[in-house]
Amino acid sequence: MLTKNDIERYFIAEKSDARIFIIIGIVSVVIGILALLIYKSQAYKGAALPLIVIGLIQIIVGYATLKKCDVDRVRMVYAYDMNPSEIKSYELPRMNVVNKNFTTYRLLEIGLVIAGLMLVFYNSFFALPKYKQAQEYSFFYGLGIALAIEAVILLSTNFFAEKRAAKYTTQIKSYVQAPEIAR
Repeated sequence: MLTKNDIERYFIAEKSDARIFIIIGIVSVVIGILALLIYKSQAYKGAALPLIVIGLIQIIVGYATLKKCDVDRVRMVYAYDMNPSEIKSYELPRMNVVNKNFTTYRLLEIGLVIAGLMLVFYNSFFALPKYKQAQEYSFFYGLGIALAIEAVILLSTNFFAEKRAAKYTTQIKSYVQAPEIAR
């Protein structure tokens, strides 16, 4: 059964994860920029691309989540006491969409991991032997490594967020279906 503490815990954890996501994004962008400015090899240039692009996405998504967490938390705690039907009419459908989106994100992130690994393996077995003498790695080798690493980071952070959202949704469903409270 859903309590106000459950609502508070869910949104506080979301806010905490959003901060972590922003920090990971900033670190990724900084590493990507340093790779472009300091290292001149094609592998570092390739690695910089997913680090910067995915890092910027992490910053934007993290900031958007961070910005709305307190508003959503206050609204749902208020609804719990004053307008329980809003939990059924607004929060449950919203969380159903959130949970459905996690499935899409997971498939996309798995696809990015596979794409990154395919680039690494292709370059390791077919393209790199040509460059071994010059000790140069290809652009796509660096791109593949960074893409796979970023996708694994996204996959792991979303894994925990997905578990938390599923638990919160289950609590909302039990609250909405409780016969003792007219909603």
